[in-house]
Amino acid sequence: MTPRRLARMRGTLSRRQPDLTVVIENVHDPHNVSAMLRTCDAVGAASAHLVYDEIEAPIIHLGVSASAQRWLELVQHEAIVDCYEALRKRGFAIYATTLGDASRELFELDLTQPTAFVFGNETRGVSASASEGADASVFIPMMGMVESLNVSVACAVSLYEALRQRRAAGRYDRSSYPPAELDTRLRDWLEREGRNPAVLETPPVDETPKARSRYIHRP
Repeated sequence: MTPRRLARMRGTLSRRQPDLTVVIENVHDPHNVSAMLRTCDAVGAASAHLVYDEIEAPIIHLGVSASAQRWLELVQHEAIVDCYEALRKRGFAIYATTLGDASRELFELDLTQPTAFVFGNETRGVSASASEGADASVFIPMMGMVESLNVSVACAVSLYEALRQRRAAGRYDRSSYPPAELDTRLRDWLEREGRNPAVLETPPVDETPKARSRYIHRP
């Protein structure tokens, strides 16, 4: 484990957004699920919630996700009501991505607050229970003839709008985790990589290149 790799892991954790997450409800295509998890990691979301009460959960495609699920906390729930209850205990506003008369445009929302986006099945969309139990429905404005985006694309658009708002608010400039929790999570990441967490106790090695001159010989 090089000091640079360790510093990158610590920096990534310090930018994690534990109050930004997605709920993946009965999404069928494993490539879509994998792409959604990859986007979660890319924007710094710390977790993703999985609800599969109508179909069997797909096998995550490692090639598409680039092993992003290794760096996320994946939480499985038996039913959408259980998922919502867990999120509300942590103060999340829950937005079901569906188009309806009362739906709000994505870009009108304050996504610097604790936010959970709910994405449903490719064919059926979010379930009635997921839509009715959410705090609001949200849609992405579209100017073409088609009425919806691929679910993984919709996930990316939504999460990157959250990233834009949070970045402008300076949310990535300070760690959401206290130092002790950040160290605990870093140890967990090291173990996931098969690394010995004892590396954290090793003093950092100075990898700065030493100045050299071809006119001076140093043994």
